Amino acid sequence: MKHRKQLKEASRIVEKYCIIKGEKFRLKDYDPADTNGVKSKQHAENILERRIGLLSDMQEKLYAQDRWALLLIFQAMDAAGKDGAIKHVMSGVNPQGCDVHAFKAPSNEELDHDYLWRTHKCIPSRGKIGIFNRSYYEEVLVVRVHTTFLRAQKLPDDLISKHIWDQRFEDINAFERYLTRNGVVVRKFFLHVSRKEQKKRFLERLEDSKKNWKFSMADVQERAFWKDYQGAYEEMIQRTATKHAPWYVIPADNKWFTRLAVASAIIEALNGLNLAFPDVDKAKKKELEAVRASLLAQKD
Repeated sequence: MKHRKQLKEASRIVEKYCIIKGEKFRLKDYDPADTNGVKSKQHAENILERRIGLLSDMQEKLYAQDRWALLLIFQAMDAAGKDGAIKHVMSGVNPQGCDVHAFKAPSNEELDHDYLWRTHKCIPSRGKIGIFNRSYYEEVLVVRVHTTFLRAQKLPDDLISKHIWDQRFEDINAFERYLTRNGVVVRKFFLHVSRKEQKKRFLERLEDSKKNWKFSMADVQERAFWKDYQGAYEEMIQRTATKHAPWYVIPADNKWFTRLAVASAIIEALNGLNLAFPDVDKAKKKELEAVRASLLAQKD
């Protein structure tokens, strides 16, 4: 009964941010500061603490059942809080059942392969949760905003046409459909931060010596392309939001709400898998009884 109430509340919190049909999606319709009725940081943290316990229980069943995998993809502008969301939301999950991959600029080896290669080999195995901190979606974001990166991918000239972005959206949709048909549940998160809040967080990084390492002049220079990125994110969601691999446009100006909303979406996804610990067959029960008898017969 307690879990049922939590599941219902989790669905209520994230329902308005879930995009399964992108045609009418407009980024301007989503407020980065929205908290959907959650009134304070303390309120959010109290709810999140309970959610993490439920998430831990679900992850244990996912691992034991060994049938499904869950892939969580995080995309955002700099300082939107991806690292913090991943750290806090997954804090109660057994590390044995969760893998995190942060994708930075591709290496020479990666540039010698197709753009899905480096991410495809990191898809989580059955029973596991895989987290992509950035992903193959960079190929229709930063590579689109900075087209010089496209030339570095060593594609034949004939393949770099005006249709390349349409083709990449088509390929990504097909890839995610393929994953879904093979038992990999895909959920995608765009952490939607405002330009004003990003500036505030950049200044905080400069003032906090423990956060200086996170900052560089390149981060400031990217702000000059803010409108280009917003347009790229909007079309990305329009073209790749599907029922089997939805986007969640999560307000990110309040980190405490971001973490609660992300946790709620993950719980909702896992709840749809009818997770349970595997039944033990007669042969296994007989074996366990023999083990019990052996242990009881042993002298300490």
